[in-house]
Amino acid sequence: MTPRPDADAAGSDGGTAASPAPLEIVRVPTERRNQGTYDIDRLPTLEVLRRISAEDATVPGAVAAALPDLARAVDLGVEALRGGGRVHYFGAGTPGRIATMDAAELPPTFGTDPGAVLAHHAGGAAALGRASEGAEDDERLGRSDAAEVGAGDLAVGLTASGRTPYVAGALRTARRAGAATVLVSANPQAPLAGDADVHVAVDTGPEVIAGSTRMKAGTAQKLVLNAFSTALMVRLGRTYSNLMAGVDATNAKLRGRAVTILAEASGTDEDSCAAALARAGGDTRVALVSLLAGVDAARAAAELAACGGRVRAALDRIGAGAGPQ
Repeated sequence: MTPRPDADAAGSDGGTAASPAPLEIVRVPTERRNQGTYDIDRLPTLEVLRRISAEDATVPGAVAAALPDLARAVDLGVEALRGGGRVHYFGAGTPGRIATMDAAELPPTFGTDPGAVLAHHAGGAAALGRASEGAEDDERLGRSDAAEVGAGDLAVGLTASGRTPYVAGALRTARRAGAATVLVSANPQAPLAGDADVHVAVDTGPEVIAGSTRMKAGTAQKLVLNAFSTALMVRLGRTYSNLMAGVDATNAKLRGRAVTILAEASGTDEDSCAAALARAGGDTRVALVSLLAGVDAARAAAELAACGGRVRAALDRIGAGAGPQ
């Protein structure tokens, strides 16, 4: 995408975003009081948990309602990564922690480059284990963290309210650089929606405890990122059928998992799969193509490289695309 001017001139003079008026906050759905939990402080433990569970049960439906927009976000991510760009997550507090966890899991699970999907958390590493609430109000910090975003990248901003200044700074900077932008919020009327090419609005409504967005809104963000990154990896060919073909076999547990995946996918005994994995230098995808196509590891690696690491595409290229699953 080509560089664009900031969609909102406010805040572009180097200052932080203006703080909302004190009464404005009640208009955010997650800050409203939940009528079903007015009496929660009078209830016995089991009933408290039942009320929480009943509210949690509404989250998957809210996520399902946002799937068309989430699909558009995934397609933007596929376009970015296939074009040599990167995906950047930006969040403060709970969303930032969830984003950090999601990005960290992708290399060992799917064998991705650690620099392909990056998480930026307001306040940095120190804020992951200890809350740094002031960092979310710093639009300058968001702009600074997004300085490395370039044209061809995708920036994903996560904020329950849809108006966090840190995320605003990041998305606006990313847009000016020519990156695609996605907003994930729990507010259908999110003020930052205009700064995003796609707004994934998951309307989880009022929290069990008003404003405690680590609960339903946080659960929704976890589900959204689970789905986003998994669908992204599937579309990029990092799975074979529903198996983790790209798993990075870097320790005993993961080597065992890789052997099990190879045996399941190829119908070959585990000893032969372990030997194939060793010949492939621990690369599960190379071993899988070698087993399914009946070629040596060097040929399998070359075909995968020619197909951008996509197992099915490599098998089709060799002429072995209809093998076992």
